[in-house]
Amino acid sequence: MSKSIYAIATLSGTIIGVGFFALPYITSKVGFWIMLGYFLILGILVTLVHLFFGELSLRTPDLKRFPGFAKFHLGNWGERIALISTILGTFGAILAYLIVGGEFLTELVLPILGGNSIIWTIFYWAVGSILIFFGIKIISKVEIFDLIAFLMILILIFLRGFSQFKTTNLFPRLDFSQIFLPYGPILFSLWGAALIPEVEEMLGEKKKLLSKIILISILIPVIFYLLFIFSIVGISGQKTTESALIGLRDSLGQGIVLPMLLFGILTTFTSFIALGLTLKKVFWYDLKIEKNLAFLITCFIPIILFLIGLKHFIPIISFVGGVMLGIDGVLILLMYQKIKPKQILVYPLILIFLVGIIYEIIYFLK
Repeated sequence: MSKSIYAIATLSGTIIGVGFFALPYITSKVGFWIMLGYFLILGILVTLVHLFFGELSLRTPDLKRFPGFAKFHLGNWGERIALISTILGTFGAILAYLIVGGEFLTELVLPILGGNSIIWTIFYWAVGSILIFFGIKIISKVEIFDLIAFLMILILIFLRGFSQFKTTNLFPRLDFSQIFLPYGPILFSLWGAALIPEVEEMLGEKKKLLSKIILISILIPVIFYLLFIFSIVGISGQKTTESALIGLRDSLGQGIVLPMLLFGILTTFTSFIALGLTLKKVFWYDLKIEKNLAFLITCFIPIILFLIGLKHFIPIISFVGGVMLGIDGVLILLMYQKIKPKQILVYPLILIFLVGIIYEIIYFLK
C-alpha cells in the first residue's frame, strides 16, 4: 500500500470513532437538512483548522504531541492549557466509549446470560482496564479494513431495511430548542487533528501531499456519516436511539442487529484501550506520575463518573467536542497566527469556537 493511501486510511479511520453513533438520533430531532447545513459549515471549519495544523506540523520539530506544539509556539501557558484540554477531552472520550460499548455488550449478552447494564458495563471496563494495565496493544483498527467493514454494514442496513425506509422520517417537525444540539457531536465526529503530526511522519519524503490527504481524510468520514444517518433515520425514524444500532432491532430483527453489535463492541473496545494507553502515558511521561498511579487515575475516573450518573452519551460527546476540542481549535488558530501573522480569517474562526464553548458548557450544566 502506498504511503499516501495508508495515511488517508489512518487519518480517516481514526476520525470515524464513537461520535458517529449519535448522529442519527440527533438527526431524528432536528431533521436531515439542518444536519446537512451543520456538516457543510463545520466541515469547512474543521478542514481549515486541520489544514492550518498540517502547516504547523511541517514547521515544527517532529516527535511532539499537541501540548508540545503549544509549548513550542505559545510558551508554557499554551502547553498547560493544551495539557488540560487533552486530559479532560481524553477522559470524556473514554467515558463515551465506555457508555456506548457497555450498552452494545449489554444488548448482545443480556438475553443469553442475564444481568443488567451496569454489570456488563463494569465487565467491559474491567477487561479493557486489565489490558491497559499490562500495556497490551490490540491492533485497534487496521483502518482501511475498518472503513471497508463500515461500508459493508451500511450496505447491509440499507438492503435489509429498504422496504421499511421512509423519506418522511428524515424530515421531522423541527424542535427549535434542539437547533444547536448537532454542534458538539459533529465537531467531535470530524476531529482528527492530534493525528496529523503522525500522518506527516508517515509520508516521509511525500510531506507536500499532507494538505490533500487532510482534505480527503475529512471528506471520507463526512460521506460515511451522511450515508449512515440517511439509512438509520430513514428506517428507524423517531425510534432511533442515542447509539443508533439498538433502535434497529424492531425494524430489522435480532439476526441483522447481532453482527452490527459485534462491530460496535470491537470498534469501541479497541479505541477504549488505545485512548487509555495514551492517557496513561500522558500522566506517566508528561506529568511524571508513578506508572501504577497513572493507570489508576486513567481507568478509575471514567468508571466512577459512569457509576455516579454520567451515563448520557450525547451530552458527553457534546461537551468534549464543543468545549475541549473547541479549546484545541482556538490554540491551533493562535499557533497558526504565530507563523502566519495578519491572517484575518483566524479571528472569526476563534469567535465560532468561543461561542460554541459557552453554549456547550451551558448545555452540559442543564
